[in-house]
Amino acid sequence: MAVLLSGSGRTLQNFLDCSAAGALKAEVVKVISSRGDAYGLVRAEKAGVPTAVVRRKDFPDTESFSDAVTAQIDACEADLVALAGFMCFYLVPGRYINRVMNIHPALLPSFGGRGFYGERVHEAVLEHGCKVSGCTVHFVDNVYDHGPIIVQKAVRVEEGDDAHSLAARVFEKELEAYPEAVNLFADGRLKLEGGVVRVLAAAPGQ
Repeated sequence: MAVLLSGSGRTLQNFLDCSAAGALKAEVVKVISSRGDAYGLVRAEKAGVPTAVVRRKDFPDTESFSDAVTAQIDACEADLVALAGFMCFYLVPGRYINRVMNIHPALLPSFGGRGFYGERVHEAVLEHGCKVSGCTVHFVDNVYDHGPIIVQKAVRVEEGDDAHSLAARVFEKELEAYPEAVNLFADGRLKLEGGVVRVLAAAPGQ
């Protein structure tokens, strides 16, 4: 799979660690960053994973930027693409629909969409007095934080939480949820019916 990121690469590192431990049924074959100074590139290089930088500001519009990202994905022949803190809007071409995943630090469809990222999400959860929060792995369509939900993990919002403490607990669930979703994809156990993902007990034909 190819991983798209813009920052520290904590989610990438989780993939790499899980893969090394035999807990991820996928291999990261390329890391594509929207920033040349993203620490995620350093993590990739330390692991011997090829990298590429595609900066949004180098392109006149979202379409040409997305085409350049897609060209990098095509070049490594990835079966799956994982967005891991990718802070640019990526237009998914038809041939990659239901092959691109994203993780969001809230229980979608709540607290998603344009402007909801990072600690802003957790601040909004707290401002609304929510009693639970969590994370969502979903297939990416061409709407912010939209697309069929694959895996969700919940955490309790504790008395005295701030955005930082809540984010830390949600991230612990992210470390579980994203590899789980990737493994389900690798096993052929995800089936889309009417825009809803059904998790099959076994892969078709087994």
